[in-house]
Amino acid sequence: MLNPAELQIELFCRGLQIAPSCDLLQDARHVARTRAGLGSGLELVIPGDLKDLWLNVPVEEDFVDDTPFVLEKRNGAYLVTDNKDKGAYQVVVPGEPKWYDEETSSGIKMAQIGVLQGTYLGIYVSNSCMYWYGNEPNNCKFCTTGANVGVNEVVEKAIDDVVEVALRAKQESGVTFCHFNTGYQNGRGLEQLAPYVKAIKEKVGLLTGIQCVPVSEKEHWQYDAMLDLGADHFSFCYEFHNPEYFAKYLPGKEATVGQTAFFRSLEYCQGKMPKGACSGEIIAGVEPIEDTLRAIDYITGVGAFPTVCIFRPVIGSDMEDHPSPEYTEMRRVMEYMYRACRQAGIPMGLAPNIEVSLIVNPDDAKYLVPRDLSFKLHQLKMRLLKKLAAVKFRRELRPRKVSGDTAVWKLRRGQEDQHHV
Repeated sequence: MLNPAELQIELFCRGLQIAPSCDLLQDARHVARTRAGLGSGLELVIPGDLKDLWLNVPVEEDFVDDTPFVLEKRNGAYLVTDNKDKGAYQVVVPGEPKWYDEETSSGIKMAQIGVLQGTYLGIYVSNSCMYWYGNEPNNCKFCTTGANVGVNEVVEKAIDDVVEVALRAKQESGVTFCHFNTGYQNGRGLEQLAPYVKAIKEKVGLLTGIQCVPVSEKEHWQYDAMLDLGADHFSFCYEFHNPEYFAKYLPGKEATVGQTAFFRSLEYCQGKMPKGACSGEIIAGVEPIEDTLRAIDYITGVGAFPTVCIFRPVIGSDMEDHPSPEYTEMRRVMEYMYRACRQAGIPMGLAPNIEVSLIVNPDDAKYLVPRDLSFKLHQLKMRLLKKLAAVKFRRELRPRKVSGDTAVWKLRRGQEDQHHV
């Protein structure tokens, strides 16, 4: 029998078939292709004694045809059965929030503003990533943002609509974290995100995360401005540590900013924030595994936590026919990730109710190591730290006035224009 993290990894790698006994239209969150498409599977929860694990499992991709795993409904409960090893695992299918189908005051369906991915609220705030535009698009090869934004979600989100959806998600779904993404916007990504972060902190009271293509070193002041507005987390998606794979699969990022910009921005932001407040996001299962392990060493070495996504050949992406990775290699990567976080002293699982279904969270991977004395001592340490951090998080989850002002971008750009004149 597989433990919860092993089953989680197997399902990410192999996908899941749906038996006729299932009633997902009634019981489950709808399968939505939004943003990059990585959340285009079925949301599941695997119960466990250490913690319950969330995952967004592929159900429609071609490689799922060969999976031995099948979701069944028996006596009102859901099970994942393994037709190869004859195992059966209890799972939970989380229901769709009632607010998904309701409309904002401006008449827009709330699920077209933001969706839950695990337990957090994900919002893509702007036009499709600019890498998709032009005679020869330079989009990241694993991504389908250009096909989703404006189709499954509205192109531009009004701040009032975002606030309204975030309030409902907090009140009815217990959301504590809102993650903003904006793709490449010709260096204006942080400027676009600023008013949304300010509004969420002052009108809703949530932890906020930011993901966009990094700015140059001379523009690092923008990260300081975002911190003044209340940003709690920055994630830097450089995807591949091997520079040749970075250039091959991320042509837009290679042409506009380069891999080094991700490193310098991650190091700058993490240097100003508590350990583990930033993340380096990478994809496992495409580049050689040793490069992925080196990425984990680098990310934890600068005090950040590694967000490791198991490669998914998303329908409609340029890498749709690329094979899904093997379980044994992905298990090795995730165990290595957990051990690296422990060795570097990266806090895991401290923030309340943040479970990311698109990845194996560092805290999920504790199922992959022996429960020896050092493991138990580390678990005790994390529980104590979580209690100490609870005071800070309670404060951050209350609406509060922030010190920052979004006008700083206009002011700085005006100063730069005067300087050039």
